[in-house]
Amino acid sequence: MKKSISAILLIGCLLLGTIGCKNEPSDPVPQATDRAILHEEEFGGVYIDLTIEAFNQLGFAYGDAVDVTFSNGYSLSGIPYYNGYYTLTGEPLVVAYPGYPYVKVCVNNGDDLYTRAQLRETDTATITRSERGAFSDVQNARDIHYRDERERFSSDAVFANFRSVQVGNLRENTLYRAASPCDNQHNRAPYVDALCGEAGVRCIVNLADTEEKIRNYVAAADFNSPHFLSLYNGGDVLLLTLNMNYSSEDFRAKVANGLIAMTEHEGPYLIHCTEGKDRTGFVCMLLEMLCGASYDEIVGDYMITYANYYGITRETDAKRYDVIAESVFLPMLNSVIGNGAVDPGTADLSVYAERFLQNAGMTEAQIAALKAALTE
Repeated sequence: MKKSISAILLIGCLLLGTIGCKNEPSDPVPQATDRAILHEEEFGGVYIDLTIEAFNQLGFAYGDAVDVTFSNGYSLSGIPYYNGYYTLTGEPLVVAYPGYPYVKVCVNNGDDLYTRAQLRETDTATITRSERGAFSDVQNARDIHYRDERERFSSDAVFANFRSVQVGNLRENTLYRAASPCDNQHNRAPYVDALCGEAGVRCIVNLADTEEKIRNYVAAADFNSPHFLSLYNGGDVLLLTLNMNYSSEDFRAKVANGLIAMTEHEGPYLIHCTEGKDRTGFVCMLLEMLCGASYDEIVGDYMITYANYYGITRETDAKRYDVIAESVFLPMLNSVIGNGAVDPGTADLSVYAERFLQNAGMTEAQIAALKAALTE
């Protein structure tokens, strides 16, 4: 009799959709309905009219899968919600990047979603959670943050992510990379600037900024970058204004034009974006490939940034190190190679770098001049 009662209770629970016979209602599904949108033009994407804090207060959590539907009918299903750009190149996500004024829907290092979806400023967006925690493993592996207080770092150079790039045939103390020497949002600009002065940097390739942004930095009360300002006033700061869509023709053309212009200036050279991480990482990777560096040398230089900012090395955190190298660095390298069958560990990477630059618009003579400016 007891077994029969138990069976009846179980069936009743299943019919009611309350397995375990709990009387508590199921958690409501978080949803942001008919929110206004704004075109984010610098990197390409769509801001949703909700601050990150307000969006999370609705019940969304990093690592959730969400559905996004725009009022014009364009939709994305089951995409991740992260607090960083953790998807592979060309994959969509909803991102709550620290410092953003709103949550954003975009394609990671890809086409401008606003344009792809044929959106207008009068359109709206609805975001609904489709699965709790579907991408939590990736979120947890990639959720890393750094601090902006100098005393937390072992040296000015580590804090500034400043270093000479000396791999392959690159000439000693000719090519440097770092965080921004002018944008002080992370309190690093004066340190980068001082290190540039000590290194005798004579030309800066700025991958991030426009003339308007530079003027705003210089006018800010905390601006303290006299070496940068001297080079800028002398016409020795080159502004490329790159996004991170490194597969696009526009990105490649801007890189090629910037490198051509670089050869028209005397070194040593500094390459930087805001943090000296992704855009800087791509351009430095390309130059390292061109100048005969091996795969191990190039990935090793790229990952120094993660050691500087986050303390992540193969020795301290092998899992995160490998995830970053495989999901961030390797797609950039493969985009230059352009052939998934090539083993980057054994290939002559200079061949692919030259082909990339030729396809981007550089002549053989311009590529030769670039190599001559950087190598032994």
